[in-house]
Amino acid sequence: MPAGFQSKKYCEVLDKRCILPLVHLPDHLESCLSLNLKSDFETVRRDKVYEGVAKQIERLILKKLQPGDKLPSERDLAVSLGVSRSSIRDAIRSLELTGMVEPRQGAGTIVRQISSDSLVNPLANARKRKEELVGELLDFRKMLEPALAFRAATRVSPEELAEMEEILSRQDQKLANGESTIAEDTEFHYAIALASGNSVVRKVLDTLMDLLRDSRERSLQVDGRPQKSLAGHRKILAALNRHDAEAAKLAMRRHIEDVEKMLLRK
Repeated sequence: MPAGFQSKKYCEVLDKRCILPLVHLPDHLESCLSLNLKSDFETVRRDKVYEGVAKQIERLILKKLQPGDKLPSERDLAVSLGVSRSSIRDAIRSLELTGMVEPRQGAGTIVRQISSDSLVNPLANARKRKEELVGELLDFRKMLEPALAFRAATRVSPEELAEMEEILSRQDQKLANGESTIAEDTEFHYAIALASGNSVVRKVLDTLMDLLRDSRERSLQVDGRPQKSLAGHRKILAALNRHDAEAAKLAMRRHIEDVEKMLLRK
């Protein structure tokens, strides 16, 4: 029997039994996936799109999926819900914080065992998981950024130093005007990454900064925190100007430790 005929027959059986082909299906059944997904979702039309997406994926998990099952791909979810893939990523990230799903290397996003505590008190569970995630991300920054500062101190050019000085001047001016300085904060760290001579690390930093965005914005609203951040940046830049690699590494580590103390209330 031709393979195409078999695929069509399987799709018809799946439709009749109302089974959603989400996990553990042979490759020749993947063509059925988007059609079956369409019937399980509504097009999301909201200001905070990812929240509506998260609710629909949560409903899918509670009604049809089991622990260990794999969520549909970002692409299939985006097509089925009529939203962008970035909205899908934000929605899945929010579900990860509540403990409903987890990313697994090489396996995609997997449904976790849902505890009674996560259903009864989802906000507490989400807060705990978010604190754990922020702690892990900051720990990774402590591994990465001091090494980048060390490397940058040995390679940084006069032009790059001038650019960093200009960034900190803007940060200082915005502080004086009572404006948010998160853009300059991020830009300074990016500049050091580029001065290290490895453009790939900027993409890694971009992901880290995005994941920490909400926490960083809150921390920079705390009295005294923006000024402390600028002071930390000044110490790092001073070490870079001297081309003192060890001092730059130490200044960066202490700067991130200060951020960690603020975010995690250590």
